[in-house]
Amino acid sequence: MTLEEERYNIEEQRFLIEEQRRKLEREKREFTRRKEMENRRLEQQQKLFDMKLKLLEEELIKLAGEKERVERQKAFYSRVQDFESNQQVGTSKVVKGELFFSGVGNKQSLKKRYKDLIKIYHPDNVDGDKNTIQEINREYDHLSKVLI
Repeated sequence: MTLEEERYNIEEQRFLIEEQRRKLEREKREFTRRKEMENRRLEQQQKLFDMKLKLLEEELIKLAGEKERVERQKAFYSRVQDFESNQQVGTSKVVKGELFFSGVGNKQSLKKRYKDLIKIYHPDNVDGDKNTIQEINREYDHLSKVLI
């Protein structure tokens, strides 16, 4: 092989190598671009997941609070019912006001409980009792001064 042919072969191999290098560079850029897009997509998915998780946690806390409130009301009305079932006909045993307002922690719930109790124990009702209403009023007045 002549010197001229060898140079031609070397130039041809350089050209092929340069073509392969450019092709690899393009593939590398395309791979990097796809990788960045995938990373952004994963970040967005993670943010969305975190938002959903936060909402679920907040709702779970609300539900736990609501469940606790319902349990307190259930216990209260159970105690009232037990008292009423144990109360003998013809005797006038009055429940202490503290029992009627147990579990009340703010003015709004105090007012609501008071209205509910008045509906139940008003003397004009069949189950009404003047002494019980007086006890409820006394405790309501006391608690409305205490609760801010």
